[in-house]
Amino acid sequence: MGMLGRTAKGVFWMARYLERAENMARLLDAGHRMALTRDAVISQNEWRSVVETVGQTAAYKQSHGTYTGIQVWNFLLREKGNAQSVLAMIESARTSARSVRTALTREVWEAINESWMTLSAMLAKPVREVSLGEVLATIRRQATLVRGAVEGSMLRNENFNFFRIGTFIERGDNTARILDVKYYVLLPSLAWVGSSLDNVQWDSVLRSVSGERAYRWLNAGAMDPRGIAQFMILDRRFPRSLAFSMDKVRSNLAGLAHQYGQETSAHEQVRASGSQLHGLSIDGIFDDGLHEFLTQFIACNRQVAQAIERDYRFYA
Repeated sequence: MGMLGRTAKGVFWMARYLERAENMARLLDAGHRMALTRDAVISQNEWRSVVETVGQTAAYKQSHGTYTGIQVWNFLLREKGNAQSVLAMIESARTSARSVRTALTREVWEAINESWMTLSAMLAKPVREVSLGEVLATIRRQATLVRGAVEGSMLRNENFNFFRIGTFIERGDNTARILDVKYYVLLPSLAWVGSSLDNVQWDSVLRSVSGERAYRWLNAGAMDPRGIAQFMILDRRFPRSLAFSMDKVRSNLAGLAHQYGQETSAHEQVRASGSQLHGLSIDGIFDDGLHEFLTQFIACNRQVAQAIERDYRFYA
């Protein structure tokens, strides 16, 4: 394989850490908006579901007994003992970038370094509620700057492909987890469907994938649980849907095959996953079980990532 596995690994993980930090900010923003409109008990449930979505329940419980907003967001943003905090991710993204410095353009390196400096300063002390919105907006903005630098300055070579693959594997995983954790919480009973409570909740789900405007534009404002699931899973126009993420992983893997002159087992796996999504309807997904479908998607996505790490010798 042309490119050194170590470089491929650095670029791939740099992209994943950045995407994960940005996704965390979106999720916290949506959680905060929800909690503001709720009583204390429902608000705690909302914060618990944020921790659950990012898969950090066990780690959180070790140091905290309750799910108050300020505890949750500080744990996820900056807590020292949390290796998966946003601060830790930005640090890891910068470390990965530094290890592959020669594979990046100056613009990309500077954007990452600036993100790290800005966020390290912002997250040096506990985040109070008054500054939470600004902190979350800054995390999203910095991630956008890095992505813009990658899109605008990098050669369309294997480095670029590994960056994109890392981004979209992480993004697909995130969207699937949000939908999986939120969907059933959102349908406590059929009596709730269409109520104002329901709509605020759905709005928060769409917000956590930055899809509320696009969804309303496509659906003339109507909030329909099945329509939202269809949008987040199958709509290829929406850049955070599962189908869009899979398509991008596939096309960037095809770019690698072209550059290296050969395909690997990862290509076969992505083709299989992609063709599964192609033939699906939202009714079919619901008939077989949404949770089962999402669990399988998350597992397939992880297998694709593992195949890429193996095939391109990330650990050689």
